Amino acid sequence: MSLSRHIDAEEVIAKAKEHPHTKHAHHARRHGPAKVSTWKHDEEGTELPKYTIPKHGIPSRSAYQLLHDETALDGNPLLNLASFVHTQMPDDANKLILENINKNIVDLEEYPAASIIHNRCVSMMADLWKAPKDSKAIGTATAGSSEAIMLGGLAMKKRWQEARKAAGKDHYHPNIVFGANAQVALEKFARYFDVECRLVPVKATKGFIMDPRDALQFIDENTIGVMVILGSTYTGHFENVQLMSDLLDDLQEKSGLDIPIHVDAASGGFIAPFVYPRLKWSFEVKRVVSINTSGHKFGRVYAGLGWILWRDESLLHKDLIFELHYLGSTEYTFTLNFSKPASPIIAQMYNFLNLGFEGYKRIAIRDLRNSRMLSRALESTYFTVLSNIHHPATSTGALGHILGHAADDTDNPELYEPGLPVVSFRLSEEFQKANPGVQQRWIQVLLKTKGWIVPNYSAPMGAENVEMLRVVVRESLTEDLIERLVVDILEITESLQGSEGTMMATMSKPVVHQPDHEHGRPDKTNFGDADQPGEAKQSGFSSRC
Repeated sequence: MSLSRHIDAEEVIAKAKEHPHTKHAHHARRHGPAKVSTWKHDEEGTELPKYTIPKHGIPSRSAYQLLHDETALDGNPLLNLASFVHTQMPDDANKLILENINKNIVDLEEYPAASIIHNRCVSMMADLWKAPKDSKAIGTATAGSSEAIMLGGLAMKKRWQEARKAAGKDHYHPNIVFGANAQVALEKFARYFDVECRLVPVKATKGFIMDPRDALQFIDENTIGVMVILGSTYTGHFENVQLMSDLLDDLQEKSGLDIPIHVDAASGGFIAPFVYPRLKWSFEVKRVVSINTSGHKFGRVYAGLGWILWRDESLLHKDLIFELHYLGSTEYTFTLNFSKPASPIIAQMYNFLNLGFEGYKRIAIRDLRNSRMLSRALESTYFTVLSNIHHPATSTGALGHILGHAADDTDNPELYEPGLPVVSFRLSEEFQKANPGVQQRWIQVLLKTKGWIVPNYSAPMGAENVEMLRVVVRESLTEDLIERLVVDILEITESLQGSEGTMMATMSKPVVHQPDHEHGRPDKTNFGDADQPGEAKQSGFSSRC
C-alpha cells in the first residue's frame, strides 16, 4: 500500500471553493470535494463526512451502496494488462474463501485443519521445486513475495554474520547483489535491513536482465548472497540460475568465497515447473538456498498470498525463529507479521486439487501461446518486441530436445526461449524516424480511453533510454480479447501519424481522475532527514506488479 497522510477536510473545502472548475457550480454543491455525494433514493449519505469518522452511522444497505458506487470508478480487472496479480477464481473457490474468511491462520489451536492445509501446500511446493529427498525443506506463507524476499534476505544475512563472527572478521558491512531489473521489494530489503545494495546494470542486448558474468565484479567477502530473478517484471526473461551457480563455484575454487543464491520466482515459480521441466533453476541447483513465489500471481489466487521455502531447516538460524506460547499451543514462526487470513492459503490448496499439475500446465501453455500470437502481430506492424518467448530456442539442451518432437508441435513452450507470458514492446526505429514527434506514452493514455491498462515505462539502470509498453497475458486475456487489443493498438498508433498526431498529443495529456489522491499523498520534503547527503538513493521507481 502507498503511504497516505491525514487530510484536513476544511483545507480541502477552502481549496475547492477557489478552484476555477467550481466557479460555475451551484452554490449548494460547493462542498463537493469534502462530502460524499448522494444518490436518488437514499439521502443517508448526503452530509456524511469523508475524512472524519461520522458521529452517527448510516444503514448497512446505504453504506454498501455508497462504497459500491465509489469502487465502480476503478478500472476493469479483466482489461488490466499491467498487473501480474490474479483477478478471478471459480465460483466454488469464491464460496470456499467466504466460508473461511474469518479464520486466522496463526490460531493453530482453533483452526488445526487450516494449519494442516498450510503444511501440505509447503510440501507440495517443495516437491514441485525439486527439494532434495534427504533434506528437510521448510517454508511458510507470507503476505506476498515482498515479505518472502525480506525473509529470504534476512536468513542469508544472519548466516553471513554468524560465519564472519566465527572467523573473527568484520560483520557490520554486508552487501547483496542483484540486477537493476529487480522488483522494488529487493531494494526495500537492502535499505530496510542495512545491507548495501549492489545493482548490476542491465543491457538491452541481454534482454534487460542481469548477466551472471557481469555480477561477479560486484561480489566480495561481504556479499551475503546473489538474488537471481526467474521472470523479470520488465520483459518476462528468466535470469540464468545455473550459470550463476557455476560461476560462483569457480569463484569459490579461486577465492574460497561461498556465496548462496536466492531465487526470486515471484512469477516464474508457477510457470517454469510446468512448461520448462528441463530448465535448472530450483533446488536441484545446489547453491539455491531459498525460493520465493507469489500465490496471487500465476499461482492463481487473489491478492495477498506469497510463499518462501528453504532447502533445509539448517539454513534458518535459531535467532530468527520465535517460539510462541500463545492461543493454547506452542509453535515456531519466522514472519514479519503475526495474524494472517487463512482463506488465501485454503484457496491455494483448492487450485492444487482442482487443477493438478496438468491443469497448471495447460493454462501456462495457453498463456504462452497467446503471448506469442500477440508478439508476432505487433512485430509485423509498427513495433519491436523486446520479450523473448516467441523466439525459437537456441540453447544446446533445448535444441536436442526439439529434435525429438514433431515439427508441427508449435504449442510446446520448450521450442521457444523460456520466459513468462509477457509481451514487452516499443515503437520500431522505422516508425520513430518517420514520426519523430510521436511519444510512445501517448499509446498508453489513448488505450486507457478504450478501457485497456497497458503501462509504458523506462528500462532499468544500464538501458534507461529505452521505453517499453508491456502486456501481461493472464488466463483472462483470451484469444478474442487479444485480437481486439491488437486492433485498438494499431488504430491508435496509426492515428498518431502525420498532422493528426499533434491533436492526439493534446488529447492524451494526463487527466486527474481522482483529486483525492493528491490530497492524501505525502510531501516527501517533510520526511525526516529528507535529501541529506550520503543517504541511499532509490534506483527503481516502479513496482511493475
